[in-house]
This record gives sequence, C-alpha cells and structure tokens, in this order.
Amino acid sequence: MTQRVLVTAGAGGIGKEVARAFAAQGAKVCVCDIDAPALEAAAKEIPGLVPLVCDVSKRPDIERMVAAAAEALGGLDVLVNNAGIAGPTASVEEVDPEQWEAVMTIDVIGTFHVTRLAIPHLKQSAAGSIVIMSSVGGRFGYPNRSAYCVAKMGLIGFAKTLSRELGRYGIRCNAIAPGAVGGERIERVLQGRADAEHKTLEEERTAAMSIQSVKRFVDPKDIASLIVFLTSDAGKSISGQILPIDNDAQTSAY
Repeated sequence: MTQRVLVTAGAGGIGKEVARAFAAQGAKVCVCDIDAPALEAAAKEIPGLVPLVCDVSKRPDIERMVAAAAEALGGLDVLVNNAGIAGPTASVEEVDPEQWEAVMTIDVIGTFHVTRLAIPHLKQSAAGSIVIMSSVGGRFGYPNRSAYCVAKMGLIGFAKTLSRELGRYGIRCNAIAPGAVGGERIERVLQGRADAEHKTLEEERTAAMSIQSVKRFVDPKDIASLIVFLTSDAGKSISGQILPIDNDAQTSAY
C-alpha cells in the first residue's frame, strides 16, 4: 500500500526530515508550513512533495489545508502533527501572557483542529495512524518553560485519548517525546535559557548534556525513522504510547 501522509510544519527541521523519509519509502507526502519560501525549497528538494501554506494558529487556514491535502493525496493514511513553537523562557510570574497563550494556540489548539479535520479521512484508510510530536518537556517540568511543558504534556493526554477513541476504526495514535534535537532551534532555546538564568551559552549546553546518558543531541533523521516505523505495518500493534527518543534524558533540559 502506498501511504498518503500529511506532515505539519514540514518545510524545515524535524518535519522536513520526516517528509523526506516517507518520500524515500515511496509514500505520497503533503507538507504544510507557514513559511512559503521554505515550502517551495522543500518541494524542489524532495521529489513529489505537495506543499501547502498554512498558519496552524488560524482555524480557516487549517480547514482549507486539510481538505486540500486529502484531495491532493487522494485520501489520508498518516497524520504527523509536528507543528509547534518553543515559546518564551521566563518564570510563570514574569512571562508575557500573550506569548504563553500563543504556545497553546499553535501547539495544542492547532494540533486539535488538524487532527479533528483529518479523522474522517483517516477512517477511510485501511491502516490509519496519527503521530503527535510531544517532547521530553511533556514528561518533566522545567523552570522558566511553563508554556512549552504544559503544551507538550497536554499533547500526551490528547494522544492517549485519540488512541482510545479511534482504535475501533483501526486508527492508531502515538506521541513522540524527543529530547534536545540538534539544529538551529535548540541553539535558540539554549541561548534563551542562558539569558534568563544569567549564564553563558556553553554552561547551558553542558547542563543539557549532563542530564542524558548519551552525550549528543538527537539527530532529526532518527526521529523520522522512528515515525516511519511506527506508522508502518511493523508498528501495527503499537498505539496509545509515549515513545521517548532522548538519549536517556532523566529530566527536561529545555
């Protein structure tokens, strides 16, 4: 069966690696993203990729995007909810409430709407599967990162609920919980923490490594490989799980 896959925030970072991995397996892949130039570049780089501009903080955008994706792909077998923002680095007392709410709007509410609209299409699939991008921050709290931790913890609850609701239709749902992932984003997060805690970037990098057994950042390609496995026939008995891919992190570093 040729899988029909929708990846949110797929123009760069983890999402792009996920799209690339599925395409390499022969899947039909659609990605949405708010960054139109990055989408265009990704479509040139990954053969057959269907790019759709979408702001997942806006429900009308999501409604148009999911309908267009299902039409372009001829249905939907796999949904990878990857869209999310890191949000502010500040204490609960001092955080900008608008920035805090923006994390909920994109990470949680956006994921809810994409999933809600994709479910009717997934019900028509012989092997529907949903993957939700949580984080090690969804397993552990962390000072000055309340919005991100709350959002990622909420997504774990959402994944578990979806698994129970949709299992009767043969649709599986799992959450991925990456640790610190290599790339530009983690550098920004570490710098934000350094600024908030009056430390150097290297001190924060050392702290990030100190809480995990394997002393390196997670490779986005490894996350993509895990998602491809989970949504394949080899993963057909896995649902309702939170799968850490975090180099054995014992707490949240970000």
